[in-house]
Amino acid sequence: WRPAICASATPLPHASSEAAPDAAWLQRHVARLRESYRRLTGRDLISPAVAAADAPAALDAAPFGIVSHGTQADPLFNYANRCALALFAMDWAGFTRLPSRYSAPTADREARAQLLARVAANGFADDYRGLRVAADGRRFVIEDTTIWNVTDENGQPAGQAARIGRWHDL
Repeated sequence: WRPAICASATPLPHASSEAAPDAAWLQRHVARLRESYRRLTGRDLISPAVAAADAPAALDAAPFGIVSHGTQADPLFNYANRCALALFAMDWAGFTRLPSRYSAPTADREARAQLLARVAANGFADDYRGLRVAADGRRFVIEDTTIWNVTDENGQPAGQAARIGRWHDL
C-alpha cells in the first residue's frame, strides 16, 4: 500500500538554497546508488535509459522512498528523495543531519543494527519490513524494502541505502 504522500512532496531544494546538496555531489551519489543497486540486485532503481545528468531529478520524483547514509561510526543520512522526506516528515537540511538509527523506534534499533550488519556482510537484503518513526511522531511500517551496500567508483564502501517499496501508517 502506498499513500499519496509522495505525490504531494516537494522536490529537493534548488541549487541556490543553503540546504541544497551540491549538484556535482548529488549526480555522483545518485550514480553510486544506481550502480551499486544494479550490481547487487540485478535490478534498476530507475530506467537505465535515464542519462546521468537527469538521474537525480528522476530518482527524486520516484514513487518509492530512497534513503542512504554514510560510513561514519554512527552513520548520518546523506540522501533522501522527496517521497522519503515526506514519509519521514522532514526537510533535506534536517534529514541529512539525522543519525540513521533514529529512523527506528528505540526498541527496534538492535534488530535494525543486526540487519545492517548482515547487509554489510552479504551486500543486500530484500523484503525487509520494519517500524519507523517520522519527525512528527507518526509511526509507520515500511515493507518491500531493499537495503544494500553503496560503493564508490573504486569499489570502496560509501554507505548503505534503502529502497522503500511500500508503507502504511499505524
